[in-house]
Amino acid sequence: MSSSLDFSHTGSYAPEAAAGARPAHASAPKSQDPVWAIEFEKVSKLFGDHRVLVDLDLQVRPGEKVSLIGPSGSGKTTVLRLAMTLEKPTAGDIRVFGDSIIFDPARKPLLGSRQAQIHHRCGMVFQQFNLFPHLTVLENLILAPTTVLGQSKEQAGKSALEYLQMVGLQDKVHAYPAQLSGGQQQRIAIARALILKPEILLLDEITSALDPALAGEVLAVVRSVARETNVTLLVATHEMRFAREISDRIAFFDAGRIIEQGSPDKIFSNPCSDRTRSFLQCVLNH
Repeated sequence: MSSSLDFSHTGSYAPEAAAGARPAHASAPKSQDPVWAIEFEKVSKLFGDHRVLVDLDLQVRPGEKVSLIGPSGSGKTTVLRLAMTLEKPTAGDIRVFGDSIIFDPARKPLLGSRQAQIHHRCGMVFQQFNLFPHLTVLENLILAPTTVLGQSKEQAGKSALEYLQMVGLQDKVHAYPAQLSGGQQQRIAIARALILKPEILLLDEITSALDPALAGEVLAVVRSVARETNVTLLVATHEMRFAREISDRIAFFDAGRIIEQGSPDKIFSNPCSDRTRSFLQCVLNH
């Protein structure tokens, strides 16, 4: 992979904080702890009368790979959408590299220069591919770099070819989305997110719309990203084997709360919670 795929954060970060994963049920870090890539502090989210998240405390270190697992409706996707400023928390604070995400009364993030910087440090890949059907693969990839970052088409095109090579689709540069398989479209969506060089990549059930063969292609790309870059990954997934392979830490969600979190070996081999154990037995024996 090209050395240009370096998503490392250049801000302050104490190396000693990376030693070992936080144990299950560990208390939230105190204010003197190092700056987190993402931090949720007492975050709750309601949709009408339905409480989707309840007093969520979650911290992700720069460069850490964290997978969110749990039953459907447990709050995993909402966590990602909040981090991407697609939803506003009902209560609590969300910080990206120490800066709080601020919303206006219309429930939209305030995208002043500081807030825009926060927003642009995150990239997200969704369950659906969301490619523009009337644009070629190349045009889909260069749209954000040229409009958001102000790059020239030549500069953005050069980067696009690098990322297409990374996801194994350099031969599809002039294809339209309708000419691609679902797995290929999702790999293009990953390349489109990465071309902006986000420091945090949010992946929301990116294989849920794919059959197993196509899902394998997509997961292979994410494994490569996890292994070869310093990007911070926050992944909502139902792919347990994948979560175990790529994660530094796994958080099990149920009913809007983190029930348990720890290293992959801890969660899969010796979970503390009966709810975690029951969920894993169900999905692994399915």
